[in-house]
Amino acid sequence: MEYNKPIPVVDSDSEPFWASGLSGKLKLPHCSSCGKFHYYPRTLCPHCHSTDLSYKEVSGNGTIYSYTVQRRPAGNEFKDDVPYIVALIDLEEGPRLLSNIVGLAPEEVAIGQRVAVQFITVSDSISLPVFQVQK
Repeated sequence: MEYNKPIPVVDSDSEPFWASGLSGKLKLPHCSSCGKFHYYPRTLCPHCHSTDLSYKEVSGNGTIYSYTVQRRPAGNEFKDDVPYIVALIDLEEGPRLLSNIVGLAPEEVAIGQRVAVQFITVSDSISLPVFQVQK
């Protein structure tokens, strides 16, 4: 199946993040100075402003902090997907990610549900992290 939706641009700051998804792992920037993870990928720690960063694997487990059910497509490319769930996920390791909840009807989603990451490969360089509720 061909993926005909917009995809993120891979740059030198985000390449390790996208590469980890291709191998089925979620790796996030980790600061060696303050010991915290952060998201989105960038060259400066948002907590302590250090540049001593590396990518480390995280569990991919988290909790739905908030969500919305998208009933109107974000663009023509998404018209066949509505309704879909867009959620803020609080990872166990601290960072909050914006992603989709998959495998669940909109009326079944709730704040506080436990979720785990999965990946949808959309190109040779991108696997999108999405989340599924843990039962």
